[in-house]
Amino acid sequence: MRISRRHSTAGTERRLAASSAAITLLATALAGCAQAQQDTTAIPEDALPPAGYGTLRQESVSLRLGTDVVQIQVVPLDERVIRLLATDTYTSLHRLAESKAELVEAAARRYGVRGPTLFLVTFFGLQAEARFTPEDLTVGSQNRLFRPLEILPLSPLWSGHQISQRETATAIYVYGDGIQVLDPFTVEYVGIRNDNWEQILRVLDGERASVLARAAADRRP
Repeated sequence: MRISRRHSTAGTERRLAASSAAITLLATALAGCAQAQQDTTAIPEDALPPAGYGTLRQESVSLRLGTDVVQIQVVPLDERVIRLLATDTYTSLHRLAESKAELVEAAARRYGVRGPTLFLVTFFGLQAEARFTPEDLTVGSQNRLFRPLEILPLSPLWSGHQISQRETATAIYVYGDGIQVLDPFTVEYVGIRNDNWEQILRVLDGERASVLARAAADRRP
């Protein structure tokens, strides 16, 4: 992994974990008022690992990178990834994406995208009055550079593009189709890159095999 100017201290890791817990609560609240929507990024059910058997934590599928003023956490919301997470975490992230499904579909139609790729992105303040530029978070996949088509804020602090120390701002990023989350990809922000997804893929491969084995055991008479 290559991450420049890394600020992943133990304290920051704990606060990011706390932020993930807050996102879980937010997802549950949003799900209560969200209507069922057609998922533009739907994948055939037989191509997905069964839900309810995963054990991974959200941090296991998170990419982190940082500057002097902010730490960033990026989590793919692809069902092939989040179904490998522990059930409560999977349910929360799934409902979070579902709550924005109508807006995602509208963005897809507006940009002529058939299967948009979604990421949950959290900016964490390392300094007072930490400013960030949301549009500068890019994804590199299959020799292509993807910029966000749409950014759907999940917290009120997002609108000012500035957070205080230890505050977080979270949003769902909508990128175009073509990002292959089951292949290595990179995330980059103002010249700082994280290419650790290749290592995470090995963790996902192992967990996917375990999930399939658990599901098969449940189906045995």
